[in-house]
Amino acid sequence: MKKVISGATIVNEGETFVGDVFIHDDIIEQVSKKSEENDYSGYEVIDAHGLHLFPGVIDDQVHFRDPGLTYKGDIYTESKAAVAGGVTSFMDMPNTIPNCLTQELLEEKYQHAADVSLANYSFYMGASNDNIDEIVKTDPKNICGIKVFMGSSTGNMLVDNEETLSAIFSKAPTIVAVHCEDEGTIIKNTKEYHDKYGDDAPVRIHPEIRSAEACYLSSSKAVKLARKYGTRLHVLHMTTAKEMELFDNDIPLEKKKITAEVCVHHLWFSAEDYDKKGNFIKWNPSIKYKADKEALLEAVENNKIDVIATDHAPHTLEEKNRKYFQAPSGGPMVQHSLLAMLQLFHNGRFTLNKIIDKMCHYPAILFNVENRGFIRKGYKADLVLVNLEDNQVVTKENVLYKCGWSPMEGEVFNSKVKSTFVNGNLVYKDGEFYESIKGERLKFNR
Repeated sequence: MKKVISGATIVNEGETFVGDVFIHDDIIEQVSKKSEENDYSGYEVIDAHGLHLFPGVIDDQVHFRDPGLTYKGDIYTESKAAVAGGVTSFMDMPNTIPNCLTQELLEEKYQHAADVSLANYSFYMGASNDNIDEIVKTDPKNICGIKVFMGSSTGNMLVDNEETLSAIFSKAPTIVAVHCEDEGTIIKNTKEYHDKYGDDAPVRIHPEIRSAEACYLSSSKAVKLARKYGTRLHVLHMTTAKEMELFDNDIPLEKKKITAEVCVHHLWFSAEDYDKKGNFIKWNPSIKYKADKEALLEAVENNKIDVIATDHAPHTLEEKNRKYFQAPSGGPMVQHSLLAMLQLFHNGRFTLNKIIDKMCHYPAILFNVENRGFIRKGYKADLVLVNLEDNQVVTKENVLYKCGWSPMEGEVFNSKVKSTFVNGNLVYKDGEFYESIKGERLKFNR
C-alpha cells in the first residue's frame, strides 16, 4: 500500500519545514520539501496541512504489568494508550510476575506482545543476585538491554551483592540500564519517618525518605563501576541536581559510554505538588524539589541528559488511595508524555527540535535501534501527526489506561495527537483505533 502525508510541517533532525512524506508499505520511500510539485498518482493522500509531523516517540522505560499484574495494566491496554499519545515503540521492564530473569521467560513476553501490542516493543532482560548465566546469553541484536535494580524492587530483583554487580558490569553483552537508589539509606530514612509519623505520614516526606543522598550514593556507584569495566551504562530516571555532575555534555551521544534519562513527571512536578496530588505522584525515585526540577530541565537543554521517557507504571485507584506507607509507587504517563513536553514548548521552555531529539532521535541512537526514530528514506514509517493549536483537558473520561486515572487530570494541553502510524499503518486517528495489524519487535544494530 502506498500513501503520502501531504503538507505537514515536518520536525526532524534539527530542521522544520513543510513537505510530504511518501510511504510504501511500512517504509518511508521519500521525504520531500516540495509539497506543491509532487505527483501523488497511485498514492492515498493524507492531507496534513496545518499539522506537525514528528517521528514516533520511543519510550525506553515502561512497566506494562504483563504478565502477572494485569489487573493494573497489560500490554494491549497500555500500548493502546501509548499510540494515542504518539508513542510508537516501547521498552518494557522485567519486574513482572514472574520476574523476567531467564531467556525463556523473556521470549514468552515477546510472543505475547506479537499478538496484542499496537506499538513496537522490546523487553529488558532482568538481573538478580544469581542469574548471571542467563544475562550473558542475551542477544544484543534482539533485546534492548539488561535492567539492574540498584535499589528496592519486587521479588528477587534487588541486586546488592558486590560480586554480582561486578560480574554484571564486566560481562553484560549489551547496554546496562540501572535504577539507582541506595537501599540502606532508604531503610534508615523509612524507619526514622515511620517512628515520627506512624501510619499517618504525609506524602510530602517521600523525597526525604527516597532522598537525594540515596540517589547519588547509588548512581555514583554505578558510574564508578561502568568506568572501571568499560560498561555501556544508561542511568534511568534522574531526579537530583547533584547527580548531573556525573554526566558529560561535551561529547556526541554516539560516543558516550555513560548516558542518562529523565522522566516526564520529574520535569513536570516538584515536591510542592505532593499536598495536592498525594500518592498519585508518588514515584521511585521520588519527585524532588524545585531546584532539582530546574537542574533537570537545564540538563535536558545542555545535553547532560540524553533521553526523556515515562517510567509508566500504573496502579489501581484503590492502591493509590491507601495511606502513604502502604501505597505503591508509580503512575501512568504514556498517553500524555508527548503532550506534556509539547506544553513545555508552548511555555517557551524547549524547542520542538529539542523535544524530538530527546524523545525520538536520541533513544534510537542511544539504543542503536534499527531504522527507527527518524523521518528518513528507508526507515520504518513510525510517525505522529499533531495539532499544536487544539486544546484539550485531561479527564477521567478520556484517560485510556487500564487503571482509569492519570496524574495529569485537570491539566489543559494546547496540543492534540491527531494520528499515529506504526510501521506505515494507521493505528490511531481522532479517538479511533485500527487494531488489525500489530506492532513489531524492535531490532538493534549492535
